[in-house]
Amino acid sequence: VQLQASGGGLVQAGGSLRLSCAASGRIFRINDMGWYRQAPGKQRELVAAISRDGDTNYADSSMKGRFAISRDYAKKTVYLQMNSLKPEDTAVYYCNAVTLVTPLSAPYDYWGQGTLVTVSS
Repeated sequence: VQLQASGGGLVQAGGSLRLSCAASGRIFRINDMGWYRQAPGKQRELVAAISRDGDTNYADSSMKGRFAISRDYAKKTVYLQMNSLKPEDTAVYYCNAVTLVTPLSAPYDYWGQGTLVTVSS
């Protein structure tokens, strides 16, 4: 299973970016999908997650008000729309998919390679 993330870049404070992450390979079912981020010198943290049923979860109220996670089941893709970006949002953003490769396999966490988001002040 491979996760290919894209959409990062340099943006001014107050701007927007849309991240995408497409899963490919041997996939029976994808359960939860999510986005995490890691800023320099900090631990990786959850940004947002979306269940197979479409339930969403955001790390805090600030992200919930500015970011929106969604997924396309047919394309096996998860998106993160980020608005009103702040310099403190600067980080490498990683996508995650809890995936079963066969009907009998256990769920396993797969990670994308990360995409850099830089927000200038």
